[in-house]
Amino acid sequence: MTEEKMIIGAKAITSKIKIRLLERGMSQVELAELIGEGPTQLNRAIHADTSPKSVRIRQKIYKVLDINN
Repeated sequence: MTEEKMIIGAKAITSKIKIRLLERGMSQVELAELIGEGPTQLNRAIHADTSPKSVRIRQKIYKVLDINN
């Protein structure tokens, strides 16, 4: 059951970020440039990678897109 909850949480994070990008008319590439990260790393973070770097990138994303975590 824990694995299922993790997958659901990951999908929620991804959806929240993508919706906010659409609302702002911003692409992932533009967001990556804005926060000083590469597009590949940003994509991993958006899709809920659990590495420490992805966690730090998500914190930047939340701040820029005004997402309350």
